Amino acid sequence: MRGLFFQGVNTFRGIPYGASTAGANRFLPPRRPQAWTGVRDVNAIGLRAPQLANPRVPEWFVFDRSEPQGEDCLVLNVFTPSVTDGRKRPVMVWLHGGGFVAGSSGFTVYEGQNLVNMRDVVLVHLNHRLNLFGFLYLGDLAGERYADGNAGMLDIVAALEWIRDHIANFGGDPNNVTVFGQSGGGSKVSTLFGMPAAKGLFHRAIAMSGTQVRSITREQATATATRVLAALDVGKDRVDALQAVPMRRLRDLLNGAGGQGFNWGPVVDGRTLPAHPFDPAASPHGADVPLLIGSTETEVTWNESQIYDPLTDGELREDVAKALRCDDAGATRVIAAYRKGRPQASNLDLYLVIATDASNFRTGTDTQADRKAAQRRAPVYKYYFQWYSPVRGGALRAMHTMDIPFVFENYEMAAAEVGSGPELKPLGDRMAAAWVAFATSGNPNHPLIPKWPAYDTATRATMVINNDWSAVNDPYGEEKKVVAAVMRPAATR
Repeated sequence: MRGLFFQGVNTFRGIPYGASTAGANRFLPPRRPQAWTGVRDVNAIGLRAPQLANPRVPEWFVFDRSEPQGEDCLVLNVFTPSVTDGRKRPVMVWLHGGGFVAGSSGFTVYEGQNLVNMRDVVLVHLNHRLNLFGFLYLGDLAGERYADGNAGMLDIVAALEWIRDHIANFGGDPNNVTVFGQSGGGSKVSTLFGMPAAKGLFHRAIAMSGTQVRSITREQATATATRVLAALDVGKDRVDALQAVPMRRLRDLLNGAGGQGFNWGPVVDGRTLPAHPFDPAASPHGADVPLLIGSTETEVTWNESQIYDPLTDGELREDVAKALRCDDAGATRVIAAYRKGRPQASNLDLYLVIATDASNFRTGTDTQADRKAAQRRAPVYKYYFQWYSPVRGGALRAMHTMDIPFVFENYEMAAAEVGSGPELKPLGDRMAAAWVAFATSGNPNHPLIPKWPAYDTATRATMVINNDWSAVNDPYGEEKKVVAAVMRPAATR
């Protein structure tokens, strides 16, 4: 393979780690890529998985290259300081966000030159199947051939196998591999903990604003598959006919037949994912893997419909009651608890923090950290990202994705999201060094930050990340207890 030496880093893009998933390979576990002779140029981003357009907050989606889509999407990129010095560096494998339905490793803010050049690691990005193409479960309808569900997660396992077999040629250590990801990427990281096939392929894990406490049941997934077959007028005795349906027709189904949206994601199929990854307890398959996990303070400002107008007291109570699915009395109780701990916060500030604490971004993170720590097999480190962006007059606050530019030390190219100013570099230096220290040793401590203690269910020690860092036991824990006391469970379908 021939890549490019770019900005001081050896860069290889679009390396195939699996064969095309079109035609006879559709909905099935990944297969090895076709071999080639001679030298193959790998200097262009490969295809992203088929998906619908996903317009969201413009300050983030300005980084989307919107590269072409296709089913030949099992590709990865490698960034490395050297391929000739014989060293074995920590390997960091980035799993992109977008839930299990959208996204790509090609976002410019994920570029690896700064992190690799400044921190002396090997970085790998990858694409894999998503949505219907990666998570249509046919095992209970079509028998043994389709019994291994979760094709999209098996793609990630295949990429980790490729890394195990080949990353030493790129200056990486196959025995020191960290998977890390944000949002949907954090959910993918979390799912790997429950997959027997992934055991031993990664040695540390970082889940940023994304978890996977529970997955979709076989019954739910089979009901979805039945609806897909009906929408395509394909009988249950002709499931193989799906492999001949044009890609674009399948993609058109992603919004759901008749306006009823589908739920795509990992399925507890009993084989590739034997049980929920962290329910009722953390999976034993990843018990020995250290975990770094956290969330941002106002995850929900990631919402294209979010209105940033000031809220009256009545509007705050109404919005909190809606977010928590509780009555006015419950909302009043929650608001009083949060106002006590944040006397300077505006009504809008309070709403955004409360809504985040009620969301899976926070509840899933808390649950997963507790259950992982309860195993007492490998350390857990937890963080709470509280730095607020000045962009849009400060409206974005600590938005979902706000931590990514600092981890990759790409804050300068991410001015659309994080703004500019002298505080960016120190924050980026501290975050990138912590993430790399954890990838190196399973411990994020380094000289630029205060001592970061491991998390346990007694103290719930958490690193609060801002311009100044501080380790706090169970930050805002009393507030979250009040939310849990009044919040009603969401309806399920």
